[in-house]
Order: sequence, then C-alpha cells, then structure tokens
Amino acid sequence: QVQLVESGGGLVQAGGSLTLSCAASGPASSRYVLGWLRQAPGKEREFVAAIMSSGGLTHYTDSVKGRFTISRDTTKNTVFLQMNSLKPEDTALYYCAAATRWVPTSDDFISWGQGTQVTVSS
Repeated sequence: QVQLVESGGGLVQAGGSLTLSCAASGPASSRYVLGWLRQAPGKEREFVAAIMSSGGLTHYTDSVKGRFTISRDTTKNTVFLQMNSLKPEDTALYYCAAATRWVPTSDDFISWGQGTQVTVSS
C-alpha cells in the first residue's frame, strides 16, 4: 500500500497561485499513477489531474486545463500541482491519490492522502 502526504494548501485571493505537493512512499510507490482530486462542501469528489509513473503523460479535467499543471519528481517520488489563475470555485479539499490504471477515473484511485484545504476568496 502506498502512503501519500500532501502539503501546500492555504488561502489565496482569486487570480492568485498555489502549489500543492504530495510525497509518496511504500512498496512500488514509484510505479503508481499519481493524481489530484478535490471535494467541495456539499459536492461529490471530482478528478482534477493525473500523471503517469514516468511523468511522461498527464491528464486534466476540462475546468482546470490551461490553469493547473501537474508534475512529478521521480527522484523524490513527489508529485506537484501548480495552480494558477485560481477561482472561488476551485475552493475544495484537495486529495493526492494513487492509481494503477491509465487514464484513471475517480473510481480507479486506491490509496489516498489526508487532504489539504485550498480556499480561494473573491
């Protein structure tokens, strides 16, 4: 089982930027697809972005394309989510998660971090 620890959330004004980090550890953790999902109050958890184990391929939900960038430091087994041009509707609890399938859907993620809060004020 892979362990995931997120960091980097916080409060930012609309139009601002934040970078989330997620350190993965455990057996074969470097082989997993890593991704970010989010859950806003009263809403279902939704997929945001994912990156392959090699870092060579990425996938985004339409609402964040052009604003968010997912990347992976394979030497440190860490994944990042650079979030630019943030909007109030991006406010949510952001989870780092691991999957074994590409392209993953929300249901394909099998291990989860504890989440980090992102709040965007208008």
